[in-house]
Amino acid sequence: MNFIHNIQSVVLIGSGNVATHLAQALKQQNIAVVQVFSPNPAHAARLAHTIGTRAVSDINIIDRSADLYLISISDDQIENVSDLLPEIKGIVAHTSGITALEALNKHRNSGVFYPLQTFSKNRTVDLNTVPFCIEASDPETSEALTGLAKKLSSKVYPVSTEKRKQLHLAAVLVNNFPTYLYQKAMDLLNENDLDFDMLRPLITETGAKIMEMNPAAAQTGPARRGDQKTINIHKELLQHHPEILAVYELISNQIEKNE
Repeated sequence: MNFIHNIQSVVLIGSGNVATHLAQALKQQNIAVVQVFSPNPAHAARLAHTIGTRAVSDINIIDRSADLYLISISDDQIENVSDLLPEIKGIVAHTSGITALEALNKHRNSGVFYPLQTFSKNRTVDLNTVPFCIEASDPETSEALTGLAKKLSSKVYPVSTEKRKQLHLAAVLVNNFPTYLYQKAMDLLNENDLDFDMLRPLITETGAKIMEMNPAAAQTGPARRGDQKTINIHKELLQHHPEILAVYELISNQIEKNE
């Protein structure tokens, strides 16, 4: 094949949060998104409409001449969809943090194009600040994917599958788990006619400290102080919320051990 050194055309396979943000960013950089594929025609059409391109829901009629086929779907479907792709000339890459590069082994030129960020369709994200993790089947593919990533972000890193798995795990710890705790905190406040907005300045300051300090140095609270009386009061308040109590006890114990 004539190798693609400068990616200028992309087929997006997926129409969810990550695909939506990448589609918009690619369009802003004048990279042609020639098609959006989703097995759900309405989803494909909705995203395709926002960037002025074509929607397809039959994988067999995907355009076969694009430079890059970017698979941005749920992790457990990546390998299946990759295997269903027809014979194509371009690079095939996925955007998953946890899926191995080997999931794309059907394709001669394959890679990973992983943006390390939380995405929601209705939230604007400055991709220039988002780390992009690149892995590829060969140096030329790596160069092409790195070049594309650098058009979208100032933070581009070569990261192997094994290191990317560790990075993804760490990302879940700092993003998904705190979000769960935020929801549980909101539930507790709602039960007591208190407004979650009262916690937002605390959340903001905590995040700001973590941006400037080692997390251990930023830690405060009763477990950090060894204030068992306060901890016991909290545990009593959580007697009717065993799922929150279990998390509270586990994390408090770990904070105490770290001191």
